[in-house]
Amino acid sequence: MTPSFSLAPGFTLILGLAGLLAFPSIGNAQHTDPLPDPLPEAHPLYEGTYSIIARDPETGELGMGVQSRAFAVGYRTWTARGGLAIFAHQAASNPYYGRVGMEMLAAGLHPQEVLDRLVRSDEESGRRQVAILDIHGRTAAFTGADTNDWKGHECGVDFCAQGNILAGPEVVDAMARTFESTAGQPLPDRLLAALDAAEAAGGDIRGMQSSAMTIVEAAAGAGGYSDVTLDLRVNDHPQPLVELRRLLTVFRSGGVIAQANALFQEGDREGGLAMVLDLRDQIPEKDNVWIALAGMYLEMDRRGDALEALGQAVETNPANRRQLPRDPRFQELHDDREFLRITGDGR
Repeated sequence: MTPSFSLAPGFTLILGLAGLLAFPSIGNAQHTDPLPDPLPEAHPLYEGTYSIIARDPETGELGMGVQSRAFAVGYRTWTARGGLAIFAHQAASNPYYGRVGMEMLAAGLHPQEVLDRLVRSDEESGRRQVAILDIHGRTAAFTGADTNDWKGHECGVDFCAQGNILAGPEVVDAMARTFESTAGQPLPDRLLAALDAAEAAGGDIRGMQSSAMTIVEAAAGAGGYSDVTLDLRVNDHPQPLVELRRLLTVFRSGGVIAQANALFQEGDREGGLAMVLDLRDQIPEKDNVWIALAGMYLEMDRRGDALEALGQAVETNPANRRQLPRDPRFQELHDDREFLRITGDGR
């Protein structure tokens, strides 16, 4: 018996290779059972969106960046599996393209063949916009005729850029050219640069509301138990791309502080301090940055600066009143009147 599981009422995905190639709803039959359509045409989650999916051939990472004048665009516009592929599915987003398509790719089909079969199986394919990028850099993309203008896509080496309800073709072109021009940078930075370029070129004609970014790499997340190494989502914000960049900085801050501390302890105190000061300027609202800065100042015998930084740490997170006295880095301050005032013990 060929194994199968139900995806939705009236639709079953056959998992065996023979089933993938022969099953009518994803094969070449003239009369096909349609893929389920999760979004009616008037649904509020019908996305006008621009996005880019991309690959870093050096690291094996696959990623997607997206922005839309729709709420919480990040949770429903991609399907990704580290070491295999990433799908963008937008406009009237249908996640079954990703779920079914991923199994077809795993069975050895080319992305273009996968997409052709999925489109043939979907009665509402005219309302979809879909792009596929596999781990080998092979691509396929489709923009349905019934998606709203301007709509279109462009695929190149290691990327596909696509969008609908855009100011014009220059939006997709800006994503493509920017991604190409940033070769050598980390994948998240290239995705963000592409999104910023798209917005500068006119973006979604309705404006901005949400953005998101995901990065996957085979067994590289959660101690090897997940493929997801980055998952950032801005669900509702007047400047979602600015906020997405801030979240990426926050995400990286722990690693930056660790690198700065290593540099500091190796003897390059000014270099390590400069890294933390730069981070402070980017995310001054984060108490971990102020605490790291205070620790460095104290080792440099700059007690006044250290106490000022600790005061900022408490202001940004009052819970530090309890935590700072327990931190061995600040043991020498336990009898300091200003430290006691900052932590609340001197009142």
